[in-house]
Amino acid sequence: MGLLNRRVFRETAVATLLGTLLFTFVLSLRGIGQFFELLMRSSASPGTLLYLFGLLLPPSLIFTVPIGVLVGVLLALSRMSGDGEITAMRAAGVSGRRLLLPVGLLALAGMLVAAACTLWLTPWAIRETYRVVNQLAAEQLTAEIQPRVFQEQFPNTILFVADVVPGPVVHWKKVFLAQTNASAAGSHAGGQGPLVTVAKEATAVSDLAHNRIQLSLVGASSYQAGATPEEYYSTSFPRGEQALEAQPPGERRARPFRETDTLPLLRLAAESADARIELHQRLALPPACVLLALLGVPLGVSSRKGGKSGAVVTTLLLAFLYYMGLISMIGLARQGNLPVAAAVWTPNLIYGAAAFWLLARLERPGDRDVLGGVRDRVEGLYQKFSSRLGLVRAVRPSAGRLPLLPQLLDAYVLSSYLLYFLVFLAAFVLMTEVYTFFELLGDIVRNHIPLGRVFTYLFFLAPMLIYDSAPVSAMVAVLVTFGVMAKHNEVTAFKTCGVSLHRLAAPVLVSSLM
Repeated sequence: MGLLNRRVFRETAVATLLGTLLFTFVLSLRGIGQFFELLMRSSASPGTLLYLFGLLLPPSLIFTVPIGVLVGVLLALSRMSGDGEITAMRAAGVSGRRLLLPVGLLALAGMLVAAACTLWLTPWAIRETYRVVNQLAAEQLTAEIQPRVFQEQFPNTILFVADVVPGPVVHWKKVFLAQTNASAAGSHAGGQGPLVTVAKEATAVSDLAHNRIQLSLVGASSYQAGATPEEYYSTSFPRGEQALEAQPPGERRARPFRETDTLPLLRLAAESADARIELHQRLALPPACVLLALLGVPLGVSSRKGGKSGAVVTTLLLAFLYYMGLISMIGLARQGNLPVAAAVWTPNLIYGAAAFWLLARLERPGDRDVLGGVRDRVEGLYQKFSSRLGLVRAVRPSAGRLPLLPQLLDAYVLSSYLLYFLVFLAAFVLMTEVYTFFELLGDIVRNHIPLGRVFTYLFFLAPMLIYDSAPVSAMVAVLVTFGVMAKHNEVTAFKTCGVSLHRLAAPVLVSSLM
């Protein structure tokens, strides 16, 4: 691999790695939120929490690796095109298709990672996640006992505990236990009423194998009424054993066939349409890394105006169209309107045809800046619409800057920061919405839920996603804004003019507080 290939591969690989990590982190936050309440109520160790978080990564990587490859290619090649490096390379007689070698190697590596996740790691991770979650749910039998509250979740038993001392072994103080079943263990031969047991304290240990809590009572006594008012049974004992039978646990299960390994899934695919959809989906998603990378090469090489925000917006649009197309095709396949193979592989065929068409036109004379052309068209429509409403100011240089700010410096920094903030926030929210839709698609089709209700759910889910994604979006926007300024030596120029870094950060801090 020559010097040019090594440099392009290094730059695209770094951008791909950062983008994949960022998108995976956002999606993993969504996944771990589903188990947060269970984790907080259970006595899980920090190692268990980290293990569960690690198990959430493979299902997320299936979606984020193709997006990361695309954003890495677009960022690196757009930067090279904007800085004139692509033009210099062509002037030296190097074709733009030369970039296919390092980009193809990166896409191949991404495809291998995605294939390992979808074919092997994800089914295992899903099974392991639900095993750990169900085990934590079973272990929290003692953790659910609240002090000074009558507990009635045990069959034929009422429990009251005055105080709970948590720890590796849970201790209860001043225990009251009423067994309403007259045939309960410890009942007297002539007893007719409920058996009441009181104890000064008790040690509670979860017996997971038998789904019960084993109690070691200290300073206990039991009372039970007989068949007639004159009969009354009372027994005192310094120590004793008592078992509290719990309700059968409701285990959490994954969506059908998601936790099935690939080889058994091959045999099941001949009998079930859902199994065929899952199998083809596992096979179709890894090649998306290569197709999106090939599509990103001509878009990135021809881009001269888009910049980082243009690359992120283009990535968001292409990924959104790909996954929404895949979701729509899978929905048609579940309804029996399309063959499964044709439905799942259609988005790949469309993106592959678009990539090869753009690559064929890459070196033609007069090749156009696709992203820049779209951006100019949008700006033209905006200016035309604004002029009709009287919103365009007469002074052109101030267009795009924020008014009502103390100085031009504040408008300059804040406009870039808000642009990147909104772009990344929209990217995170829409990506999570698509991921959630993809996860719920099987249940939507199986239960015949109208799409209007699904979109209503996603609409009302958006505020929570905005709330969760805003801090990460603000952090990334700050890094990109000041990173671009530092790269263009604008920070050095401001410091030379006597403007400190604290003054540069002031508008960002104020807007973040707002």
